[in-house]
Amino acid sequence: MTPIGNLRHRPARRLSQLYAGLVLYGVSMALMINSELGLDPWNVFHQGLSELTGLSIGTVTIAVGVLVLLLWIPLRQRPGLGTVSNALVVGLVVDATLALMPAGGSLGVRAGMLVAGIVANGAATGLYLGARLGPGPRDGLMTGYVARRPGRSIRLVRTVIEVTVLALGWLLGGTVGVGTIAYALGIGPLTQVFLPLFTVPGPQDPAPGPVAPLPAT
Repeated sequence: MTPIGNLRHRPARRLSQLYAGLVLYGVSMALMINSELGLDPWNVFHQGLSELTGLSIGTVTIAVGVLVLLLWIPLRQRPGLGTVSNALVVGLVVDATLALMPAGGSLGVRAGMLVAGIVANGAATGLYLGARLGPGPRDGLMTGYVARRPGRSIRLVRTVIEVTVLALGWLLGGTVGVGTIAYALGIGPLTQVFLPLFTVPGPQDPAPGPVAPLPAT
C-alpha cells in the first residue's frame, strides 16, 4: 500500500486526482445547497454557522476545517497533503460555484440538483481518498479518536459526531430535509462503488487477478 503523504509513487496521477476530487466535492456541496432540499450533517452545521455569523458558507467550511485539524493534535494524528488541501480547497470552490450557479428553480430542477450533488459527492470522496494523500479533517477526527480508544465502535463514534453537528446546525438555521435523509442513505453505497474505482494501487499491491467466469445457468 502507498504510505499516506508519500508522493514518490505516481505523483502526477495522485495529485491531479486529489485536486479533481476536492473541486468536485465543492461543486457537489453547492448543488446540494442550491437544491434547498436538505444537506448532509456537517454542511447543515456549516450553513447554520453561516446564518449566525454572516460569513459565506465556504469561509465557514474552511474555518471549521482548520479548527477540527487543531483537535488532531491531542489525538496525535498527522495530516497529509490531502488533509490540509481539503480544509482549504473545498470551501473556496463552494463559494465560487455558488457565485456562478443560478438559484434553484422548480422542484424538479432542485431535485435534479440534489441527486447530482449526492452522486458527485460520492465520486469526489472516492477520488480524493483514493489518491491516498490523507483523509479530510472531519474523517480524520473520527478515525483518530477511535485509534486512541480502540474499544469504541467507529460506527458509533461517527454517528454521535454527525448527530451532534446536525442538531447544532439545525438549531442555528441550517437546512434539514429530504436531502439529509437521501444523503445518509446514499453516500455509503456510492463511496463503496467509487472508492475501488479510483484508489491508486501502491507499488507493492498485488495486481488484480483475472475475473472468474460466471457459473453456467
